[in-house]
Amino acid sequence: MAIITISREMGTGAYAVAKELAKRLKYPLIDRVKIEELAPNYGLTTEILERVDEKPPSYRTAEDRLKAAHLATMELILLDCARKGNVILYGRGAQDLIKGLNNVLKVRFVAPFEDRVEKFAEREWIDPDLARELIRKSDHQLGGFIHFYFNRDWSDPLAYDIVFNTTRISQSAMVESIVAAVKDPRLKEAEDESMEMLDDLIIAKRVEAELLKSSLARALRFCIVSEQGVVTLSGHVQSEEEIDEAIKLASEVEGVLDVEADLDVLNFKPGKD
Repeated sequence: MAIITISREMGTGAYAVAKELAKRLKYPLIDRVKIEELAPNYGLTTEILERVDEKPPSYRTAEDRLKAAHLATMELILLDCARKGNVILYGRGAQDLIKGLNNVLKVRFVAPFEDRVEKFAEREWIDPDLARELIRKSDHQLGGFIHFYFNRDWSDPLAYDIVFNTTRISQSAMVESIVAAVKDPRLKEAEDESMEMLDDLIIAKRVEAELLKSSLARALRFCIVSEQGVVTLSGHVQSEEEIDEAIKLASEVEGVLDVEADLDVLNFKPGKD
Protein backbone atom coordinates (compact mmCIF):
# COMPACT_ATOMS: atom_id res chain seq x y z
CA MET A 1 0.00 0.00 0.00
CA ALA A 2 2.54 2.55 -1.13
CA ILE A 3 1.88 6.28 -1.19
CA ILE A 4 3.44 8.46 -3.87
CA THR A 5 3.64 12.21 -3.30
CA ILE A 6 4.36 14.61 -6.11
CA SER A 7 5.89 18.06 -5.77
CA ARG A 8 6.18 20.12 -8.92
CA GLU A 9 7.20 23.41 -10.39
CA MET A 10 4.69 24.96 -12.77
CA GLY A 11 5.45 24.25 -16.41
CA THR A 12 7.42 21.03 -15.86
CA GLY A 13 4.74 18.77 -17.32
CA ALA A 14 4.45 16.92 -14.01
CA TYR A 15 0.69 16.50 -14.30
CA ALA A 16 0.98 14.51 -17.52
CA VAL A 17 3.53 12.24 -15.83
CA ALA A 18 1.25 11.81 -12.82
CA LYS A 19 -1.72 10.86 -15.01
CA GLU A 20 0.33 8.33 -16.94
CA LEU A 21 1.76 6.95 -13.70
CA ALA A 22 -1.72 6.56 -12.21
CA LYS A 23 -2.84 4.73 -15.33
CA ARG A 24 0.19 2.46 -15.29
CA LEU A 25 -0.02 1.58 -11.57
CA LYS A 26 -3.82 1.71 -11.40
CA TYR A 27 -3.50 4.10 -8.46
CA PRO A 28 -6.05 6.88 -7.92
CA LEU A 29 -4.62 10.33 -8.56
CA ILE A 30 -5.68 12.76 -5.84
CA ASP A 31 -5.46 16.09 -7.63
CA ARG A 32 -7.62 19.23 -7.59
CA VAL A 33 -10.31 17.54 -9.70
CA LYS A 34 -10.58 14.58 -7.31
CA ILE A 35 -10.52 16.86 -4.26
CA GLU A 36 -13.41 18.88 -5.69
CA GLU A 37 -15.31 15.64 -6.29
CA LEU A 38 -14.85 14.53 -2.67
CA ALA A 39 -15.19 17.98 -1.05
CA PRO A 40 -19.00 17.96 -0.50
CA ASN A 41 -18.61 14.89 1.73
CA TYR A 42 -16.47 17.08 4.02
CA GLY A 43 -18.70 20.15 3.92
CA LEU A 44 -16.49 22.05 1.49
CA THR A 45 -17.46 23.85 -1.71
CA THR A 46 -15.47 24.67 -4.83
CA GLU A 47 -15.45 28.32 -3.75
CA ILE A 48 -13.93 27.42 -0.38
CA LEU A 49 -11.27 25.28 -2.03
CA GLU A 50 -10.36 28.15 -4.32
CA ARG A 51 -9.69 30.36 -1.30
CA VAL A 52 -7.54 27.92 0.67
CA ASP A 53 -5.93 25.44 -1.74
CA GLU A 54 -2.12 25.71 -1.58
CA LYS A 55 -2.31 29.19 -0.06
CA PRO A 56 -0.42 30.14 3.13
CA PRO A 57 -2.97 30.47 5.94
CA SER A 58 -3.28 33.36 8.36
CA TYR A 59 -4.73 33.32 11.86
CA ARG A 60 -5.30 37.01 12.64
CA THR A 61 -9.03 37.45 12.09
CA ALA A 62 -12.06 35.21 12.55
CA GLU A 63 -12.30 34.86 8.77
CA ASP A 64 -8.62 33.88 8.60
CA ARG A 65 -9.09 31.20 11.22
CA LEU A 66 -12.15 29.82 9.44
CA LYS A 67 -10.07 29.56 6.26
CA ALA A 68 -7.42 27.71 8.26
CA ALA A 69 -10.13 25.33 9.47
CA HIS A 70 -11.22 24.78 5.86
CA LEU A 71 -7.61 24.09 4.89
CA ALA A 72 -7.34 21.51 7.68
CA THR A 73 -10.56 19.92 6.44
CA MET A 74 -9.23 19.79 2.89
CA GLU A 75 -6.10 18.10 4.23
CA LEU A 76 -8.34 15.45 5.77
CA ILE A 77 -9.35 14.51 2.23
CA LEU A 78 -5.70 13.84 1.40
CA LEU A 79 -5.12 11.92 4.63
CA ASP A 80 -8.22 9.77 4.21
CA CYS A 81 -7.19 8.95 0.64
CA ALA A 82 -3.66 8.13 1.82
CA ARG A 83 -5.12 5.78 4.43
CA LYS A 84 -6.47 3.58 1.63
CA GLY A 85 -2.94 3.16 0.25
CA ASN A 86 -1.76 2.67 -3.34
CA VAL A 87 -2.42 6.30 -4.13
CA ILE A 88 -0.76 9.32 -5.74
CA LEU A 89 -1.09 12.60 -3.82
CA TYR A 90 -0.49 15.53 -6.16
CA GLY A 91 0.95 18.70 -4.60
CA ARG A 92 -0.56 20.42 -1.54
CA GLY A 93 2.38 19.61 0.72
CA ALA A 94 1.21 16.00 0.94
CA GLN A 95 4.62 14.67 1.87
CA ASP A 96 4.72 17.07 4.82
CA LEU A 97 1.21 16.12 5.91
CA ILE A 98 2.31 12.50 6.22
CA LYS A 99 5.80 13.22 7.48
CA GLY A 100 7.24 10.29 9.41
CA LEU A 101 5.56 7.57 7.34
CA ASN A 102 8.08 5.23 5.73
CA ASN A 103 5.92 3.74 2.98
CA VAL A 104 6.00 7.02 1.05
CA LEU A 105 7.87 7.69 -2.19
CA LYS A 106 8.48 11.44 -2.47
CA VAL A 107 8.93 12.65 -6.05
CA ARG A 108 9.83 16.14 -7.26
CA PHE A 109 9.68 17.60 -10.81
CA VAL A 110 11.82 20.60 -11.78
CA ALA A 111 13.14 22.27 -14.94
CA PRO A 112 15.02 25.46 -15.86
CA PHE A 113 12.83 28.54 -15.62
CA GLU A 114 12.92 29.52 -19.29
CA ASP A 115 12.24 25.94 -20.38
CA ARG A 116 9.16 25.95 -18.19
CA VAL A 117 8.05 29.26 -19.66
CA GLU A 118 8.37 27.92 -23.19
CA LYS A 119 6.51 24.69 -22.43
CA PHE A 120 3.72 26.43 -20.52
CA ALA A 121 3.26 29.13 -23.17
CA GLU A 122 2.97 26.49 -25.91
CA ARG A 123 0.56 24.35 -23.90
CA GLU A 124 -1.75 27.23 -22.95
CA TRP A 125 -1.36 29.22 -26.17
CA ILE A 126 -0.34 32.36 -24.32
CA ASP A 127 2.32 35.02 -24.71
CA PRO A 128 5.70 34.01 -23.19
CA ASP A 129 5.78 37.18 -21.08
CA LEU A 130 2.45 36.24 -19.52
CA ALA A 131 3.66 32.66 -19.01
CA ARG A 132 6.79 34.02 -17.35
CA GLU A 133 4.71 36.14 -14.95
CA LEU A 134 2.34 33.30 -14.08
CA ILE A 135 5.16 30.85 -13.41
CA ARG A 136 7.05 33.34 -11.27
CA LYS A 137 3.92 33.95 -9.18
CA SER A 138 3.22 30.23 -8.92
CA ASP A 139 6.75 29.52 -7.70
CA HIS A 140 6.41 32.28 -5.12
CA GLN A 141 3.02 31.07 -3.90
CA LEU A 142 3.82 27.35 -3.74
CA GLY A 143 7.25 27.84 -2.24
CA GLY A 144 5.81 30.31 0.27
CA PHE A 145 3.02 27.92 1.22
CA ILE A 146 5.49 25.12 2.00
CA HIS A 147 7.88 27.45 3.84
CA PHE A 148 5.22 29.16 5.96
CA TYR A 149 2.92 26.24 6.66
CA PHE A 150 5.41 23.39 6.93
CA ASN A 151 8.62 25.31 7.71
CA ARG A 152 10.49 23.60 4.89
CA ASP A 153 12.54 24.78 1.91
CA TRP A 154 10.49 23.71 -1.11
CA SER A 155 13.58 23.47 -3.31
CA ASP A 156 15.73 21.35 -0.96
CA PRO A 157 16.53 18.17 -2.95
CA LEU A 158 17.16 16.18 0.23
CA ALA A 159 13.45 16.44 1.05
CA TYR A 160 12.67 14.09 -1.85
CA ASP A 161 13.51 10.54 -2.81
CA ILE A 162 13.62 11.24 -6.55
CA VAL A 163 14.07 14.57 -8.37
CA PHE A 164 13.49 14.72 -12.14
CA ASN A 165 14.64 17.46 -14.49
CA THR A 166 11.85 17.12 -17.04
CA THR A 167 13.87 18.91 -19.71
CA ARG A 168 16.46 16.15 -19.65
CA ILE A 169 14.38 13.01 -19.15
CA SER A 170 11.48 11.67 -21.21
CA GLN A 171 8.05 11.09 -19.72
CA SER A 172 8.23 7.35 -20.31
CA ALA A 173 11.61 7.12 -18.57
CA MET A 174 10.30 9.01 -15.56
CA VAL A 175 7.24 6.79 -15.31
CA GLU A 176 9.38 3.64 -15.55
CA SER A 177 11.73 4.93 -12.86
CA ILE A 178 8.88 5.66 -10.43
CA VAL A 179 7.21 2.31 -11.13
CA ALA A 180 10.48 0.56 -10.31
CA ALA A 181 11.06 2.64 -7.16
CA VAL A 182 7.57 2.05 -5.75
CA LYS A 183 8.25 -1.69 -5.79
CA ASP A 184 11.12 -1.28 -3.31
CA PRO A 185 10.49 -3.88 -0.57
CA ARG A 186 11.36 -1.33 2.10
CA LEU A 187 8.14 0.53 1.29
CA LYS A 188 6.16 -2.67 1.73
CA GLU A 189 7.85 -3.49 5.04
CA ALA A 190 6.87 -0.10 6.49
CA GLU A 191 3.14 -0.39 5.71
CA ASP A 192 1.71 -1.57 9.03
CA GLU A 193 3.57 0.94 11.17
CA SER A 194 2.83 3.73 8.71
CA MET A 195 -0.90 3.02 8.65
CA GLU A 196 -1.05 3.19 12.44
CA MET A 197 0.73 6.54 12.36
CA LEU A 198 -1.62 7.74 9.65
CA ASP A 199 -4.65 6.88 11.80
CA ASP A 200 -3.29 9.20 14.48
CA LEU A 201 -2.49 11.94 11.97
CA ILE A 202 -6.09 11.81 10.79
CA ILE A 203 -7.46 12.07 14.32
CA ALA A 204 -5.16 15.01 15.13
CA LYS A 205 -6.21 16.80 11.94
CA ARG A 206 -9.90 16.30 12.78
CA VAL A 207 -9.32 17.84 16.19
CA GLU A 208 -7.40 20.73 14.66
CA ALA A 209 -10.25 21.50 12.26
CA GLU A 210 -12.82 21.50 15.05
CA LEU A 211 -10.76 23.74 17.33
CA LEU A 212 -10.10 26.20 14.51
CA LYS A 213 -13.83 26.46 13.83
CA SER A 214 -14.60 27.14 17.49
CA SER A 215 -14.59 30.38 19.46
CA LEU A 216 -11.44 29.11 21.17
CA ALA A 217 -9.41 29.66 18.01
CA ARG A 218 -9.07 33.36 18.81
CA ALA A 219 -7.13 32.72 21.99
CA LEU A 220 -5.92 29.15 21.76
CA ARG A 221 -2.36 28.48 20.61
CA PHE A 222 -2.12 24.75 20.43
CA CYS A 223 -0.19 21.69 19.37
CA ILE A 224 -2.16 18.50 18.83
CA VAL A 225 -0.69 15.02 19.04
CA SER A 226 -2.60 11.75 18.83
CA GLU A 227 -1.18 8.40 19.88
CA GLN A 228 -3.43 5.38 19.45
CA GLY A 229 -6.46 7.63 19.78
CA VAL A 230 -5.27 9.46 22.90
CA VAL A 231 -5.05 13.15 22.04
CA THR A 232 -2.72 15.53 23.86
CA LEU A 233 -3.37 19.26 23.61
CA SER A 234 -0.49 21.55 24.47
CA GLY A 235 -0.10 25.30 24.23
CA HIS A 236 -1.94 28.06 26.03
CA VAL A 237 -5.40 29.51 26.59
CA GLN A 238 -6.82 32.46 28.54
CA SER A 239 -8.78 30.65 31.26
CA GLU A 240 -9.46 27.34 32.97
CA GLU A 241 -12.89 27.37 31.32
CA GLU A 242 -11.22 27.37 27.90
CA ILE A 243 -9.21 24.30 28.87
CA ASP A 244 -12.46 22.51 29.70
CA GLU A 245 -13.99 23.66 26.41
CA ALA A 246 -10.97 22.49 24.39
CA ILE A 247 -11.08 19.08 26.05
CA LYS A 248 -14.82 18.82 25.41
CA LEU A 249 -14.49 19.70 21.73
CA ALA A 250 -11.58 17.30 21.19
CA SER A 251 -13.27 14.43 23.03
CA GLU A 252 -16.29 14.65 20.70
CA VAL A 253 -14.19 14.13 17.56
CA GLU A 254 -14.53 10.78 15.82
CA GLY A 255 -11.75 8.37 16.75
CA VAL A 256 -10.69 10.15 19.94
CA LEU A 257 -10.53 7.75 22.90
CA ASP A 258 -9.21 10.16 25.52
CA VAL A 259 -7.91 13.72 25.80
CA GLU A 260 -5.01 14.93 27.90
CA ALA A 261 -4.45 18.65 28.32
CA ASP A 262 -1.06 20.24 28.82
CA LEU A 263 -2.41 23.76 28.35
CA ASP A 264 -1.12 26.80 30.22
CA VAL A 265 -3.37 29.70 31.17
CA LEU A 266 -1.92 33.01 30.08
CA ASN A 267 -3.72 36.25 30.79
CA PHE A 268 -3.63 38.39 27.70
CA LYS A 269 -6.13 40.25 25.57
CA PRO A 270 -6.10 39.41 21.86
CA GLY A 271 -6.31 42.32 19.46
CA LYS A 272 -9.61 43.02 17.78
CA ASP A 273 -10.35 41.13 14.58
